[in-house]
Amino acid sequence: MNTPKKILITPLNWGLGHATRCIPIIKALEQNNFEPIIASDGVALALLKKEFPHLTCIELPAYNIEYATNGRNFKWKLLTQMPKMFSAISKEKKAIQKIIENYKIEGLISDNRLGSFSDVIPSVFITHQLNVLSGKTSWLTTKVHLNYIKKYTACWVPDVDKFPNLSGKLGHLDKPLDNITYIGPLSRITKKDLPKKYDLMVILSGPEPQRTLLEEKLIEELQEYPKEILFVKGIIQDQQKNWNENQITYYNFMNSEQLETAFNESEIVLCRSGYTTVMDLAKLGKKAFFIPTPGQYEQEYLAKKYKMEGIAPSCKQDKFRIEKLSKIDVYKGLQNFSNEEIDWENLFSLFQSKWEFWPFPEFTFNIDFFIVTLNDMFHYC
Repeated sequence: MNTPKKILITPLNWGLGHATRCIPIIKALEQNNFEPIIASDGVALALLKKEFPHLTCIELPAYNIEYATNGRNFKWKLLTQMPKMFSAISKEKKAIQKIIENYKIEGLISDNRLGSFSDVIPSVFITHQLNVLSGKTSWLTTKVHLNYIKKYTACWVPDVDKFPNLSGKLGHLDKPLDNITYIGPLSRITKKDLPKKYDLMVILSGPEPQRTLLEEKLIEELQEYPKEILFVKGIIQDQQKNWNENQITYYNFMNSEQLETAFNESEIVLCRSGYTTVMDLAKLGKKAFFIPTPGQYEQEYLAKKYKMEGIAPSCKQDKFRIEKLSKIDVYKGLQNFSNEEIDWENLFSLFQSKWEFWPFPEFTFNIDFFIVTLNDMFHYC
């Protein structure tokens, strides 16, 4: 039997969404006789260590981005942190090259990590954002982002290439790049016919301090909700904790198996409009209420899109009141727009073929890297 090829998976540590949607990819790699090696930092790495305790996990340099308390200051807060972020990305690039050499990596899959790229092995970039929304500078952020994506062997977009779809204009270009493949929505969740246990499921994620701010607001509002509630805080800790307070069952976090059961046992869901959560809800055909992270153009766009299409209601974080949940009834809910199974064997075939070195000029790469970093961090979730 051939020795499995080692594939490096590097999700961005920005909330839990990037790590979460890498879970089905990691499982598929194992099922197709590859050996995944995971590299990330912070809560993203902690989550994947719990999901895959048998796999090699490596810590990458952390970006340590602090999120603005006021969403209107989102861009400027990030701008002040550019120097330390550039330093971390430079260290990440060096770390990636060492990992490739030391572990004999034969393929790389980056979910939005800006320092994870190699021109000596097949490299894949995962994103649902081809058009990068950043307000008045969207044309510029999109242009530099696409120039960055072009460097990769392939770009996998977790959506369908036709209408209707989940990502809207975020994931669809007027003139698609040659290396883009629409692989279909990614979800670690399977729909099951289980009896209802919770009337409402609340699941939180995303960067601090916005995660905590929303948690505090929802706990206060939900005291007046008379039905059974499951509240998953999205705080990854060494030990799982759960407790009950009146009608609310709290968990600090859940693993994939527990979340799958919880989603299936819940009637409606209250959550952020992050794309990974949207893909899970669509897989189950769930009804939801969205509260986008303040200042994140992508989440604000998706929440508005689903509201206009009659799929799910939403509101700004500071405007949420428990009475707004009643609006869910008049919306049709999320739908799974792709019933086809992802063709993993075909997608992974690029790691089986003989790779020819393609020498990108180092100076050009670094200049592009500087520009795309400056702009892309305005929108990642």
